[in-house]
Amino acid sequence: MRARAVFVAVLIACSAPAWAQQEGAALYTAHCAQCHDGDAQSRVPARSALQAMSFEHVLGALTSGSMAAMAKDRSDAERRAIASFVTGKIAMGSTPADAEGRCAQQANNFPQTLDGPRWNGWGVDTNNSRFQPADMAGLTADQMPRLRLKWAYAFPGASVSFAPPTIVGGMLFIGGTDRKVHALDARSGCALWTLAIDAAVRAAISFAQLPGSDQYAIFFGDLRANAYAVNAATGALIWKTKVEEHAAARITGAPTLHDGVLYVPVSSIEEAAGSQATYECCTFRGSVVALDAATGKTIWQAYTIPEVPHPTGKNARGTQLFGPSGAAIWSAPTIDAKRNAVYVATSNSYSNPPAATADAILAFELATGKLLWKQQATPKDAFVVACFSADKTNCPEDPGPDHDFGQSPILVTLRDGKRVLAIAQKSGVVHALDPDDGGKILWQTRIGKGGSLGGSEWGSAADGERIYVANSDVRFKRDGTRQLDSTQGGGLFGLDLATGKIAMEVPPVACGDRPQCSPALSAAVSLIPGVVFSGGVSGVLRAYATDGKLLWEFDTARDFKAVNGVPAHGGAIDGPGPVIAGGMLYTNSGYGQWSGVAGNVLLAFEVGTE
Repeated sequence: MRARAVFVAVLIACSAPAWAQQEGAALYTAHCAQCHDGDAQSRVPARSALQAMSFEHVLGALTSGSMAAMAKDRSDAERRAIASFVTGKIAMGSTPADAEGRCAQQANNFPQTLDGPRWNGWGVDTNNSRFQPADMAGLTADQMPRLRLKWAYAFPGASVSFAPPTIVGGMLFIGGTDRKVHALDARSGCALWTLAIDAAVRAAISFAQLPGSDQYAIFFGDLRANAYAVNAATGALIWKTKVEEHAAARITGAPTLHDGVLYVPVSSIEEAAGSQATYECCTFRGSVVALDAATGKTIWQAYTIPEVPHPTGKNARGTQLFGPSGAAIWSAPTIDAKRNAVYVATSNSYSNPPAATADAILAFELATGKLLWKQQATPKDAFVVACFSADKTNCPEDPGPDHDFGQSPILVTLRDGKRVLAIAQKSGVVHALDPDDGGKILWQTRIGKGGSLGGSEWGSAADGERIYVANSDVRFKRDGTRQLDSTQGGGLFGLDLATGKIAMEVPPVACGDRPQCSPALSAAVSLIPGVVFSGGVSGVLRAYATDGKLLWEFDTARDFKAVNGVPAHGGAIDGPGPVIAGGMLYTNSGYGQWSGVAGNVLLAFEVGTE
């Protein structure tokens, strides 16, 4: 398999024009290699992952997508040369996805079926519990052994499948790295409509009736910091709003809709851009933007760092530096209607001085954006990708451990009525706060060693008794390569929400001789009554009973026949977790961001008749 992959890569590379390869190589070395060939612990995709992408995808990212800020000084010809070099490909035009896989007829019962099974947004509810009740799940623990693959849908030219689906009214809405949003039939996977947008969408999509209208709309954000409202039935654009003008800004967390207002979390890629010694690091501040869901107009914007970044000194090469900066919001906001609050979790600082609101849980007032309280988990955590690179010029003095929060806080009401705000961190610690007492710490429990890609990454799940947390703790071989250590990381935990005590523990599952494998569990966890779902960097999706017994597993790291006729391959599972609704289970597969196996599919499962 490895020999075949090398042969194919060489064959593809030879198809690109020689001039593009030569010029692109020089440009890549000068402007891109520091991050993409750097330390494996960075979330920046390795060059091997770029090679799995299409020429069009990389060129789009450099021109108007998530990498536009870094490539703003390059000419169009230079961007094309870089795209040709890193992919080994040239422009290919339209793909089979443009014609194949279309539904024979439009969904004629939409929106009459809106009261049926659904998974709406990132966390299935505005508490971000990721717990799907039995009537909505349509699946039980007893049925797990009979889950069978029903269909696969592939995203052309992608090396990652990082946007989770939303299921409402028999329709499935999902974004992708192809800079499109797709509406599919949830049961068959055929395409109902497709909308081209400005940049890739990695966040979940939220669905609701447009306030003051009879239209039903979907709401989402892209990697150029645009928020959108789109007609759910037709794919027609209703409005688009740029929520942050900073060149490195992006939306990675799902906007949360509540009472006619869309709460949009803003993050950035300045942590990578700031690694260049000539970059004036750093000026981005995370924020929450409240938009009128009917019009897209801004109601308020609350920055996670109140102070505007100011000049702080110069680096060793004479480049002006700024601070404080960072505290991006990677995840979906959580709504507390009782307290009229919206809760967010922040990332690390990017530069000195470190912010007191970085690596923290923040509570903002729903109506005004006023900061109500803050609870910092890791102080003095100033960090950029340069801290892992050969050129550490812009790495802050006395850098932190990069222990930011990558997931949403979960608001839970326990059976005795006590309310808890629970969240796991990249430090490997799970925290429980009191939302009714200014975020007071109730308990803290360690479940992992932690690290830049360690601890708990994208999301946990909770019911009224436990929070279920997956541990990543990805490690890499100490030989200067970006090869995963197949012996380190992993583990799934169930913690009692009242006490923080570990009530269930599943040990890491070894990789054996599997290539590009880690036992790490980085993807978000999902939960139905009696069953916990967790996907691994190994590419295997597993379902466990709440006592830790394995009920079902499926290896997604292989080729599939896609309903839309696009070459399809699964790989590492990271980022979003499984979505369960109406007797079906959906999972993304493929994550080539950092040494994991690349892939480009959304898989759908149902219970077989055997």
